[in-house]
Amino acid sequence: MPTFNFASNLRLRARENPRGRAVIAWERGDWRHLTFQELDEESDALARGLAGLGMRRGMRVILMVPPSLDYFALVYALFKLGATIALVDPGIGRRPLLRCLEEIGAEAFVGVPGAHLARAFYPALFRSVRIAVTVGPKLLRLGTSLASLRDPGPFEMEETEVDEPAAILFTSGTTGLPRGAIYTHGTFQAQVEVLRRTFGIEAGEVDLATFPPFAFLAPALGATAVIPDVDARNPGRADPVKVAHAIFTQGCTSLVGSPALLDNLARWAEKHVVALSPLRRVLCSGAPVPFEVLERLSRCLPPGAQIQVLYGATEALPLASISAEELLSDTRERTLSGAGVCVGLPIESATVRIIRLVDAPIEHWSDELVVPEGEVGEITVKGPMVTRAYWGGEERNRLAKIREGGETVHRTGDVGYFDEKGRLWLCGQKAQRVRTATRTLHTICVEEIYNRHPAVRRTALVGVQEPGAQVPVLVVEPEPEARLRSDVLAAELLALGEQHEPTREIRHILVYPRPFPLDARHNAKIHRDLLANWAALRLSGRRA
Repeated sequence: MPTFNFASNLRLRARENPRGRAVIAWERGDWRHLTFQELDEESDALARGLAGLGMRRGMRVILMVPPSLDYFALVYALFKLGATIALVDPGIGRRPLLRCLEEIGAEAFVGVPGAHLARAFYPALFRSVRIAVTVGPKLLRLGTSLASLRDPGPFEMEETEVDEPAAILFTSGTTGLPRGAIYTHGTFQAQVEVLRRTFGIEAGEVDLATFPPFAFLAPALGATAVIPDVDARNPGRADPVKVAHAIFTQGCTSLVGSPALLDNLARWAEKHVVALSPLRRVLCSGAPVPFEVLERLSRCLPPGAQIQVLYGATEALPLASISAEELLSDTRERTLSGAGVCVGLPIESATVRIIRLVDAPIEHWSDELVVPEGEVGEITVKGPMVTRAYWGGEERNRLAKIREGGETVHRTGDVGYFDEKGRLWLCGQKAQRVRTATRTLHTICVEEIYNRHPAVRRTALVGVQEPGAQVPVLVVEPEPEARLRSDVLAAELLALGEQHEPTREIRHILVYPRPFPLDARHNAKIHRDLLANWAALRLSGRRA
């Protein structure tokens, strides 16, 4: 098996451009940075110190540190050690968070004082932890101080194998408990190559990093990662003034963000007539992007700047991409008529195929699974950027992975189809489809028809009763400033639905009295199970 350690990218960049800035972060009221050489040396010093505590190759280490200079140094130090980093985002919620932490069975815990409090309050969940490190002020002697661990001097990184686990990244869990996708050193390297080849990201660029789990990829590309003064747990509520401050003061040439973050930024820029002139590239990921957001963002960027919408999953990112220009000019009307959302052509190194909808495990690949062009099915992918397994639970792998010779095909759980141009269209998630007595309805296809109404902020298609006899219900979150009465809005949406084939069967439209329950990290992924329960109570005549 060939050997490769992802941290070797940093060492290479430190030799090529020692004085170039690798990461810039807003800390203690000012911008602070580490050069590539400083980041390499700092991660070496931390690797030596952590090794002195007993951390070693193959050890699972929980890392709960917000994006910062320390975060970047720790990630590369742990890579150099050959440890497996467990990255669990606090934004997934307290219960799923604790479940994930327990499931990992980590031997080491590195975190800020607030994260260590979880160990104090729930000691049974961390029985396996024997090494604890506190990043920041020590609190109640909950771990060795990171500051005391630095042991200056070169560190000889482990010669890990390409397929050796480097990290465990947890999915958002909006269709069930979060699952830990196992990333190898080779998986991360494949993502770096995709970003370089597909989007032209190159050394010397300055990237505004608002998606923490993958922010450390920028220095591997020779780019500068900029960490703005925003709460990484809830990017959808990021202060646009602080985001713009980072763009202008640090000269950010690219930005990766969720639709909610980009919408807030573009609304602010448009309102205050601010041109986001430093940006040359914006990559949108995490959820389908409303056309209005793309239009608004386009008006705020300089001529020639590219906006690309990425499609993928925690287990495989990215899989496909499409430009804002193509979405707005060539696919919008089909989307608004119920065709789903176009996510573009698959990237060069991804093999994307659509298989028939099957809820049961599929052990071995067969070409007979593939549906004809234009037919809706489950989206699958294989390629070097695809994770091969989940942590902790063979049943999860049986449901999501298919063996094809010596390779692994990932079942995304998303539903879609290919059009006549070979472009991939997204229709929703398999687990969220609504199966009536006569047909199957898919969330995105239905919701995009209603979302065009000016008084609607977002909608959610849910099913009441058992699959095969479900009653489709559209739950509506109005725009905050909308002045329409709920009954009038429901009547107008009912009339709108009658104009399109995918929505003619929907006779129940309920206006939700509060903002939708959402995944805080994306501020777009809807917790439909909660809305389905609410709708069932309303239809039964009980108070919800």
